[in-house]
Amino acid sequence: MATLYVSPHPDDFRSLLTLIAAEFCPSSCLRTLTEDPPASLNARSRPTLLLGAGEGDSVLSGASAVAWYLANQGNRAGIDTKQQSQVWQWLSFADNELTPVSCAVVFPLMGVIGVDKKLQQSSRADLIRVLKVLDQALEPRTFLVGESVTLADMAVATAVLLPFKYVLEPSDRKVLTNVTRWFTTCTNQPQFLKVLGKITLCEKMVPVTPKTNAAANAKAANASLAVDSADATANGPPKTEAQLKKEAKKREKLEKFQQKKDMEAKKKTQPLTEKKAKPEKKELGVITYSVPTAPGEKKDVISPLPDSYSPQYVEAAWYSWWEKQGFFKPEYGRKSISDHNPRGVFMMCIPPPNVTGSLHLGHALTNAIQDSLTRWHRMLGETTLWNPGCDHAGIATQVVVEKKLMRERGLSRHDLGRENFIKEVWKWKNEKGDRIYHQLKKLGSSLDWDRACFTMDPKLSYAVQEAFIRMHDEGVIYRSKRLVNWSCTLNSAISDIEVDKKELSGRTLLPVPGYKEKVEFGVLVSFAYKVDGSDEEVIVATTRIETMLGDSAVAVHPADPRYQHLKGKMVLHPFCDRKMPIVSDEFVDMSFGTGAVKITPAHDHNDYEVGERHNLAFINILDENGLLINVPPPFLGMKRFEARKAVLQALKDRGHFKEIKDNPMVVPVCSRSKDIVEPLLKPQWYVNCTDMGKQAADAVREGRLKILPDHHLKTWFNWMDNIRDWCISRQLWWGHRIPAYFITVNDPSVKPGEDMDGHYWMSGRSEEEAREKAAKRFNVSADKITLRQDDDVLDTWFSSGIFPFSIFGWPNETQDLNVFYPGTLLETGHDILFFWVARMVMMGLKLTGKLPFKEVYLHAVVRDAHGRKMSKSLGNVIDPLDVITGISLEGLHALLMDSNLDPGEVEKAKQGQASDYPNGIPECGTDALRFALCAYTGQGRDINLDVNRILGYRHFCNKLWNAVKFAMKTLGDNFVPSEKAQLCGEESVSDRWILSRLSAAVGLCDAGFKAYDFPTVTTAIYNFWLYELCDVYLESVKPVFSKAEEDSASQRQALLCRQTLYTCLDVGLRLLSPIMPFVSEELYQRLPRRRPQSDPPSISVTPYPNTQEFCWHSEEVDRDMEFVMTVIKTIRSLRADYNLTKTRADCYLQCIDSATVSLVQKYSLQIQTLSYSQAVIPVTGNQPVPGGCAVVIASDRCTVNLMLKGLIDVEKEVTKLMTKKGDLEKQMEKMREKMAKSDYKEKVPVKVQEQDADKLRQSQTELEKVKEAMDNFRKMMGLSLSIM
Repeated sequence: MATLYVSPHPDDFRSLLTLIAAEFCPSSCLRTLTEDPPASLNARSRPTLLLGAGEGDSVLSGASAVAWYLANQGNRAGIDTKQQSQVWQWLSFADNELTPVSCAVVFPLMGVIGVDKKLQQSSRADLIRVLKVLDQALEPRTFLVGESVTLADMAVATAVLLPFKYVLEPSDRKVLTNVTRWFTTCTNQPQFLKVLGKITLCEKMVPVTPKTNAAANAKAANASLAVDSADATANGPPKTEAQLKKEAKKREKLEKFQQKKDMEAKKKTQPLTEKKAKPEKKELGVITYSVPTAPGEKKDVISPLPDSYSPQYVEAAWYSWWEKQGFFKPEYGRKSISDHNPRGVFMMCIPPPNVTGSLHLGHALTNAIQDSLTRWHRMLGETTLWNPGCDHAGIATQVVVEKKLMRERGLSRHDLGRENFIKEVWKWKNEKGDRIYHQLKKLGSSLDWDRACFTMDPKLSYAVQEAFIRMHDEGVIYRSKRLVNWSCTLNSAISDIEVDKKELSGRTLLPVPGYKEKVEFGVLVSFAYKVDGSDEEVIVATTRIETMLGDSAVAVHPADPRYQHLKGKMVLHPFCDRKMPIVSDEFVDMSFGTGAVKITPAHDHNDYEVGERHNLAFINILDENGLLINVPPPFLGMKRFEARKAVLQALKDRGHFKEIKDNPMVVPVCSRSKDIVEPLLKPQWYVNCTDMGKQAADAVREGRLKILPDHHLKTWFNWMDNIRDWCISRQLWWGHRIPAYFITVNDPSVKPGEDMDGHYWMSGRSEEEAREKAAKRFNVSADKITLRQDDDVLDTWFSSGIFPFSIFGWPNETQDLNVFYPGTLLETGHDILFFWVARMVMMGLKLTGKLPFKEVYLHAVVRDAHGRKMSKSLGNVIDPLDVITGISLEGLHALLMDSNLDPGEVEKAKQGQASDYPNGIPECGTDALRFALCAYTGQGRDINLDVNRILGYRHFCNKLWNAVKFAMKTLGDNFVPSEKAQLCGEESVSDRWILSRLSAAVGLCDAGFKAYDFPTVTTAIYNFWLYELCDVYLESVKPVFSKAEEDSASQRQALLCRQTLYTCLDVGLRLLSPIMPFVSEELYQRLPRRRPQSDPPSISVTPYPNTQEFCWHSEEVDRDMEFVMTVIKTIRSLRADYNLTKTRADCYLQCIDSATVSLVQKYSLQIQTLSYSQAVIPVTGNQPVPGGCAVVIASDRCTVNLMLKGLIDVEKEVTKLMTKKGDLEKQMEKMREKMAKSDYKEKVPVKVQEQDADKLRQSQTELEKVKEAMDNFRKMMGLSLSIM
């Protein structure tokens, strides 16, 4: 067993890092000790990891080493060499950049070191500066490396843990939005929570009070923290406080000096007049498509592309053309859908959104994923159908129309009558109901609109009727009187999904519709029942005191010794002459309260079951409106929560009241009406789910149905194995009226039936059919049968449950049903796994004998950037169209005014909007939104959506735009691509490398789509276009084109290069098309075709790249180029150090062996071009390098020697540096004098003080850099310079 020695201090971030890494490690055999490691281990500090028996080679010491080992065990150190290098880079950043400045600011607050206010302020400014660097890096990313938590996130998050707890105030966090978002995301991961608990962020920077009571313990722990934290690595002695500060200053000065130099260089190369036309500004400008194009006609692709990417221009006109051309129909490109397609069939139906709704970002996520999958399958050549539809949304739609009628005409639905009210609903649906379809089209959803279905359409209504009748005839649907979730405001039963569970910690006043004053919840009232025939009493407690009017028993545990003598006794109800038995039932918890429980079978789900077991009286005390019935005066006719007060007072008056105390509880609230849900006994229709649930569970257990990700399987089996019967009645007018009729037999030989007796109910497709079936059942003539159709409608989920086959005309045998049922995939959010997915599976198996689909993929739930649930009252519900087109803060506020929030909630929501979107939401475009949503799906169950990241992908679109424009110019107007993409053997090393990377991207996209791993797809595409094609290949081949006309060999090389470039554009856009359909179509239409006569007209129906065709991936080529890029980056860094912005210098590369020399020679053109070198000269290790070079090690195989001699006038440079040094010292002295004045702290605003501290720190950085530069010149040129 391994042993981990960590510090006991709760704020020892290095020990916390290893504990978090251990949580990600799959091995559970790890013992953790909060003590020093044994002296025999020679471990200098904690954390230390002892592996095995404790021999020297099995001890790891230091946070980085231990965390790396544990993270690597849990596959959290990077999935490949590139990611591992990036993780190591961030580890270094955490150790060398963040930790010193964090400690310098936090340790004085914790009492670890003495307080020097000036130094602390300076260190605080240093910390903010370093965090701004981190903030910039996180702008386009959720995590630091890849799309999930790695050791990089663990290390950097723990390095900033103490600043977030003790230093970074709300104003700081507002500036560091990306860091704060990322930190919150990390620390809310289960592994972080287990180690850190819930993090409370700093409100004000003040000294930290030690958490331990004993001062000695606090002092010892702090000392341990200081020692362990200062030891950044396992090599060398622990660093002192002074060393840490010095290192921090040195690094900060170097960085500031370089930043200033870069800014100065930029100013010199960019005239002032050009600043207004910077690419970034132009990029976010609005360019519109103005060429007259009739709807459905192809967009103009002859006119030149605009200078920069603009979503409004790109997204114009394409959708109507796609739709008119029939690209979205499965019939496209084939004579009949019934014809066998060797590539297969892909069918998926949309989760039908509510007709009342408008899309939110959750819908946008669903559609981004589904459309990407649909487009991918279509490009694979499969017969592809994505079927649209809309749900009639019974309760939601009825509420909307009822409110509209009352607001506009002062009428209720009862004033109109059922028939006229339903006409009003249809009128509203026809006027407003297609808004959601417009939004889906705006998202680029490639749905077959000719097959769009509405759940109240005649075709689907017939299927619903047929399903009910078949299941009723079989006995699967039955009538019963049971407890339901009842909304008194809606006068209807509601489903579990429409019940919000509001958690209360104690006494809380809640608003309830129909009550002027708020109602008290979250208290437990105790009172006594007198035992009949004795002076004894039994004390019981309840959170709903009004329900005691419906009590019919008191229950105790059969083994409870306190009540053995009361078995068979009765208690007396204080307000009526009711005697109630004391029953024994094992459901009672003897340890809770008095061990005696009041039983109200008609108003509580647990009590209902007790009542059934003991044959108790079911006394219903509430009517459908929430008024009291079947109770004695003065309570009769009271509203339920007014009765709550009256009953409590009456118990006090009669001496039965004992106590009232706070009680944490969950209150059921109707999501539609905000009413408190009541369990109420009502005769309803139920579906017997026992057998269907077992079949659904078995289908998954046997592998016939896959549910992905598989962590949802536990939920599936838990529901299916413990499924309850499903109440399908709803007391509404809008919906599918239940095709069941209550039978009255006008014959004295047949006794009258009761409403809850299923024997007296008959289902039928018409009254005539029901009457004939009834006459047969009761053996009378049809004329003696009187029928009354049930007024109720079916639960909306019933029609949704048969949606996968009702849309194809079931129960009729249709061509669509034969071809497309069962479907291929069901993709939806995991929050409706039971309410919709399970019911589709059960009803599909019951009614068709087939599973409705082969796979279920469940995506995450979208939350805001802070991890909060999307809620109108928080102001964080965002319409995806507002992200696509952009909206001002005032526009967001205006949307709140049109909502149904009360004034208090509106103000709260406005504050939330102002905090999250101070400048509104910028125009991001559909493609960027889709790409971001797909990239986010790797986060697990929840997605914390940050609009800034979506904007980052709009910038990616612009990069893509500019790359294609440049490439097309490079290809030239007369370029003709070869008929097939293939290698000829004469390609340059750059061509071979980019084709290898292209093939790797094809492989990753193929694997990603197959595994529903969308982040892998987006990352592969993003990296290929941005980091490989744009940053490396396009730059490296510029010399090839500039020399293209020199000779025939150069012409040949340029031609091959153009063919390679075309292949990259063609394949790269096709890879992108399923996720970014608009920009990929716009750019693809501008490319020449390989076979113009036969190639498809649109990228959306062009074959998706596959690994069989693009099989050029070479690990050797990738490995060589990785080494070359390391050398190039080293040279660039060295050039920046010496401010060689325009001057090209010779570069001597000292190689460890002849193989490395050959490699450098092979890639010399690429190194020379990408590093801006004059010449690249490879030399072996024993060959001399000319003097006057700056030297730095690139890798274990190569050292870079950059020739500076002759490029720099040393004396002139030193003179300039001396002048600069003097100026800086004067500036610093002046600033120090200003800051040292006695009234500086009181009179100067805090913001100005921070700016002054910034200026002083910047001057210090520049001074240090000046001194270093002078010293470097002295060493390099052998001059004797005395630096003052």
